[in-house]
Amino acid sequence: MSGLLKLLLLAYSLITLYPLYWLFISAFKTNQDFFNNPYGLPEVWMKENIIRAWDLGNMGRAMINSTIVTVTAVVFTIVLSILAAYVLARFQFRFKKVVISLFLAGMLIPIHSTLVPLFLMMKEMGLLNTYGALILPYTAFELSIAIFLGMAYMSSIPREIEEAAMIDGNGWWGIFGRIILPLCSPIIATISILAFLRFWNDFSFALVFINSQELKTLPLSLSLFSDGFGTDYSLTMGAMAIAVIPTIVIYLILQEQIMKGMVAGSIKG
Repeated sequence: MSGLLKLLLLAYSLITLYPLYWLFISAFKTNQDFFNNPYGLPEVWMKENIIRAWDLGNMGRAMINSTIVTVTAVVFTIVLSILAAYVLARFQFRFKKVVISLFLAGMLIPIHSTLVPLFLMMKEMGLLNTYGALILPYTAFELSIAIFLGMAYMSSIPREIEEAAMIDGNGWWGIFGRIILPLCSPIIATISILAFLRFWNDFSFALVFINSQELKTLPLSLSLFSDGFGTDYSLTMGAMAIAVIPTIVIYLILQEQIMKGMVAGSIKG
């Protein structure tokens, strides 16, 4: 790798990481310091911002709610998408192209255009102000992209592996559980982090379907620090710094698998 390319990659990395750096230094500033010195380090490090944001926004409860909703929806998404992707990628059957086209159509539907009909459906089903009001739509809207990612990855797995497993006496479920599923860990990690980011940061669905203070998620808690008359930026930045930490941790844990999953689907084995 040439020195110029390394320099360009370093510059790109710094540009990419700067917003995160800015968020964390802003979380420890006063409102006055935030406006007078927006890009520099805090004159006085206000650790109280984090504590006040946590208490005033009831972020402990909100983080528990977001964790329950996000983890459950991610698990449902992974299970359903990997099973569907396996069938679509490895089997031939009638109307296969129709089924794939339906999933493709699901990717083309503007999510926010469904808020009103979904609200009416949730109301009739008695799901408003429940975890299910978020888990079910999250899973449904994420399935299309998750299935297509899974199909692309599984298509790169040599079929000879399955044939060898069948000779050894494995059935389809044995092949899936013992061979295909372990090989799919990179794409599962990719689907997980993409779904996690979408679910964890969602605001519109939570705003429409959740009114109970006990069920509010983190994005709704962040909105408490801003109203029609102004915004408390010190507390808002403190709350955002808290909310972004789980995302960073999960990405750092899964980053190697995510990179493998993003590139492996383009390689035919």
